Amino acid sequence: MPHCSVSVRVLPASRLFRWLTGLSLLLGGFFDPLTSQAQVVDDTTKTLYGAKTTLVIREADVLREKHEGRMVDTTLVGMQQARNWYHDSTFQQDLGNGGTASRRLLWEPNTQLGARLGRNVFDKYMRNSATIPYYDTRSPYTFFRFVQGGTGEQVFELSYSRSIKRNANVGFAYERFSSNKIFTDVGSEGLTKHSGVLFFVRYQTTDDRYHLLFNVNTARHEAIEQGGIVPQPEDISDDNRILTQNLLEYDDERVWLTQARNRDDRDRIHLAQTYRLLGKGLTAFHVMDISRQTNRYNDDAIPRGPTDPLYYPRTRLSPNVTNDRATFEQAENSVGVLGATKLVEYRLYGRHRLARLSASSQIEESVQEDNVPIRTFNQIFLGGNAAFKYRIFGVEAAGEIKVPDISAPGEASRVPEYWGKAAARTGPITAEFYSASYAPTLTEREFSGNHYVWNNYSRFENTFVNQLTGRLDQTLGKQRLQASVAVANISSLVYYNQQAEPAQLSDALQLVIVGVRHRFQVGNFFADNQGTYTLGGDQEGLRIPSLVANAKVYYQGYIFKKALFGQIGTEYYYQSRFRAYDYSPSTQQFFVQDQFRIRRYSLLDAFVNIDIRTVSVFLKMAYLNQGLHRNGYFTTPYYTGLPRRFEVGLKWQFFD
Repeated sequence: MPHCSVSVRVLPASRLFRWLTGLSLLLGGFFDPLTSQAQVVDDTTKTLYGAKTTLVIREADVLREKHEGRMVDTTLVGMQQARNWYHDSTFQQDLGNGGTASRRLLWEPNTQLGARLGRNVFDKYMRNSATIPYYDTRSPYTFFRFVQGGTGEQVFELSYSRSIKRNANVGFAYERFSSNKIFTDVGSEGLTKHSGVLFFVRYQTTDDRYHLLFNVNTARHEAIEQGGIVPQPEDISDDNRILTQNLLEYDDERVWLTQARNRDDRDRIHLAQTYRLLGKGLTAFHVMDISRQTNRYNDDAIPRGPTDPLYYPRTRLSPNVTNDRATFEQAENSVGVLGATKLVEYRLYGRHRLARLSASSQIEESVQEDNVPIRTFNQIFLGGNAAFKYRIFGVEAAGEIKVPDISAPGEASRVPEYWGKAAARTGPITAEFYSASYAPTLTEREFSGNHYVWNNYSRFENTFVNQLTGRLDQTLGKQRLQASVAVANISSLVYYNQQAEPAQLSDALQLVIVGVRHRFQVGNFFADNQGTYTLGGDQEGLRIPSLVANAKVYYQGYIFKKALFGQIGTEYYYQSRFRAYDYSPSTQQFFVQDQFRIRRYSLLDAFVNIDIRTVSVFLKMAYLNQGLHRNGYFTTPYYTGLPRRFEVGLKWQFFD
């Protein structure tokens, strides 16, 4: 089957900015008579625009009958933290650099049912069309962000939005992420690059009965795969143990792969609309989501020994070149009703999903073989949520069930899938119970490439999870304490085993998870400390460090007669010793391993954040403590974290 791909030409940042500026002037000239009524003026009739006249509206709020919007974020807090530069700010295990494959480090229950591709290692860098911000602006709003690191990591983001009368808003956004190789023979060589373009529209009728949110979102992500560091003879002890401390000489290390790369291309069209039927008590809604994800893995120079490949377990189709590809297309429509009053809030819906998965591998330059039959899925889901609150008391319930497939392959597809949770709250205390049964991902079920092949459609059962959680959220003056204790029971877990192939556990796993976060203020000094302790995270099929902690202490205040607002502080990250997941680039999956134990490590950063009106700047020295205990650390077996470096970032918001 011939290759079929979609390419998007992304304008350079400077040209894109000029193009958006010209479009702003054009729209401004055309719509000025329509937007002049929305101006905010002071006693001297001078027009005043700013954060208070720029509101953010999200789809989750519209689907709760909350259309007021929230003031755009202008705070400094967290802007220097690398986790906040991308679209997922949770703690992650990655390959040590920005843009590389990544997975969430801590346990989280699954809420995705039905057919799903299961190639998520680049999700961290992708916009979620269902959670993007829409705007209600009194004036054109432009957001610009730029980050540059001393080892080559770079983040660029530009967005523009303006209102058309008071009922509509239109906007564009462009983003680019990139990073450079640490282990290379040349001065500067690219490791990852990402570009994304977003177009969005918000509309509401004058009587506020109808609301529409629409966006088109496309992303292109490319990561050079290096396969990790190759231990040299001097790195191996007499008893055949690898001396991992010898692998931290950044200038002298060599890697396994030289011509391998992963590409993850995504395109998505998303629409959400609501129509009020009987006040806020009854509103009809519709959500449409059409998406395509294409994954390609290429290696044009497979490392080989005298007879066998040196890095991969086998070469099934071609001994010299790997070219594996998979495309997952999906169209969903959700229809339902919702309502919200002071006491009760509810939503009921049905969702229909059509999905299609195709995969192929190229054997020679002009010869292509279809390795996996095209799979199609026609699925129906029913779900909803309800919440009741009265003073300090509240009860919530939510869930979804998938109607069993009749025509889909495999016995597991005919077993009902569901997730549900119920929570009760009184004052600062909440108790929650979560239960789920979900099928393996499509990649866990079936894969055929140059290096791996499996078919588990008739072998794997659903995974079952039951979790009970208690939470405390208490604010006392300028202190806030958040604490939680969760007990999880996981049965029939599907995971990637030591051979990097899917397997299913016959025994149940138990986890106990304790989380604490404490924030407090003393004068102009602030502290934000959090930690998560996981008991049972190092079992067959599961790899979670027992302790992950982060502490931040900073001083903030005004200087120069309140012309400048700033923060100066330190941030400390700690991760305990554990047998981290290894990574298989040709399948884009993290898998368990038993030979490499990552030592505990800590990272100390020092930062200065500065805010001057609408401009915010940060300066940071990252990994300040390098060399005090060790010369480096590992994030994944044979993948090191970045060395000490200087990073600088800029955030600029224009409100006119």
